[in-house]
Amino acid sequence: MKYKKIIIEKNEYLKIEKLLNLNNEGNRSTVKSYISKLQEELKNAIILPQSEMPEDVIKLNSIVTVKAKDTFWEKTFELVLPSDNNNKENKVSLLLPMGAAILGYAKGDVILWDFPKGLQELKVLNVVQQSNKVKNN
Repeated sequence: MKYKKIIIEKNEYLKIEKLLNLNNEGNRSTVKSYISKLQEELKNAIILPQSEMPEDVIKLNSIVTVKAKDTFWEKTFELVLPSDNNNKENKVSLLLPMGAAILGYAKGDVILWDFPKGLQELKVLNVVQQSNKVKNN
């Protein structure tokens, strides 16, 4: 792991904590397990202001390319809030297993995560930031 711990931008951290607390009530047990694991990772995260965030760290709206170890599977997608999740547009919610697994990791990191199909090892191949993204709400 490049930075020893996951790194989260301060304002995103506050938004994610609120979202996790709201979503932890009444969700299916599988979803709760990912939320619980993400909450554990957030407890040990390095929290930084936007001005100090490394460019290669995965945060909300990052475009990420990951590859599964020992297979040819590779995927590029945008990490988004649950309300923006859209498979056709390759937008993955941070509350889904893949989104929860990658948040706060950096380019080059290898992530071991318990997905629905079992323990998987992913390598982060690339991270592109969309820092001034304009959203149509």
